[in-house]
Amino acid sequence: MVCRAEGATDANGRSARHHNLNDLVWRAMAKADIPALKEPSDLLRTDGKRPDGVTLLPWKQGKCVTWDVTVSDTLAQSYVHETSLTPGAAAEAAAERKTNKYTSLAQAYLFVPVAAETLGAINKDGMDFLSDLGRRITQSTDDHRESAFLFQRLSMLIQRYNAVAVLAAFAHTTPEDEM
Repeated sequence: MVCRAEGATDANGRSARHHNLNDLVWRAMAKADIPALKEPSDLLRTDGKRPDGVTLLPWKQGKCVTWDVTVSDTLAQSYVHETSLTPGAAAEAAAERKTNKYTSLAQAYLFVPVAAETLGAINKDGMDFLSDLGRRITQSTDDHRESAFLFQRLSMLIQRYNAVAVLAAFAHTTPEDEM
């Protein structure tokens, strides 16, 4: 019998990883005393798709920020050539897709894709956003370690779901496969 981690039944935990990553950003906003909504449903989209979150107060340039998180597999066949040449290539490609997907939000909101890779790289705009969020948490809590803590939580979350994916891959093994 194989023990499965929570969320492992959903495409090796990808959905659970996504929801937990979004929750991590949302909780960080709360820790910085920035009110935010998860998965807002009325942000200019006509196709029913929505970003993962939005602040209720302006973030920068008088605009609220909206974000969408994703994690790409660094070693996926579709990325391996680029990621072997350029660190973070899969994260940057995923961020570009997210930016294109939410182009209509750019007039009213600052949109930030937070795209991570399974081996740890994060897109540049996502890093800038998370670093700024870490600084805002530090201002709110007066603890200079908060930014480091935010990135540690992010790293642990990605590692945890990498383990879920590995365990799920072994869960499909039958005694006949081992012969």
